[in-house]
Amino acid sequence: MTGKTTIVELLISKGADINAQGGYYGNALQAASYGGHTEAVKLLISKGANINAQGGYYKNALQAASVTGKTTIVELLISKGANINA
Repeated sequence: MTGKTTIVELLISKGADINAQGGYYGNALQAASYGGHTEAVKLLISKGANINAQGGYYKNALQAASVTGKTTIVELLISKGANINA
């Protein structure tokens, strides 16, 4: 997990658009949520990732975490304002 967080930090420091959409997972927060990368999810949220952004196969980060049974991330996203009806 540390490696993934380090990569996220590097990309953000180089000016990566934290909410960029594209590909199967939609955006970085959705991909991290799907993969169960809690620390990366926390980092992305702290840097301003749109928790309710729509896109990708699972449509949003909450659904991506839910479909893969990532309870800790589901709870985190809800506590940070994820729309449970989106």
